[in-house]
Amino acid sequence: MNSESSTPHVTPRLDLIGIVTSDMAASLAFYRRLGLVFEAGSEEAPHVETTLPGGLRVAFDTEDTLRSFMPGWQPPADSGRLGLAFHCGTSAGVDAVYEELVAAGYRSELKPFDAPWGQRYAVVLDPDGNGADLFA
Repeated sequence: MNSESSTPHVTPRLDLIGIVTSDMAASLAFYRRLGLVFEAGSEEAPHVETTLPGGLRVAFDTEDTLRSFMPGWQPPADSGRLGLAFHCGTSAGVDAVYEELVAAGYRSELKPFDAPWGQRYAVVLDPDGNGADLFA
């Protein structure tokens, strides 16, 4: 008997985006500014999740949490391996969110501009160097 024919087909469904952070409180503060909601006191937790409209979840784990089950884990040498894109409604919304984040001390990677593909677009880096794309 062919084992492949007896195995039911499963179609995976994206359910969770996981982000490893070196500073939970700093990461949650950044993403709260972008509209994500986390329970009060989450800053002290080793693992934090939030559910977005539509059911997709975003989770944050501390570096120590990863090392608890992958003892040799080290952060990547370079940053920018993850980018989350946030729709800001309008071009003015992109500019306003960008200015608010930069004024709060977050690093700009790309100032707002009118992209050739028709969007107003900018990128601000989270505390771990991951890009948060702002667009409309």
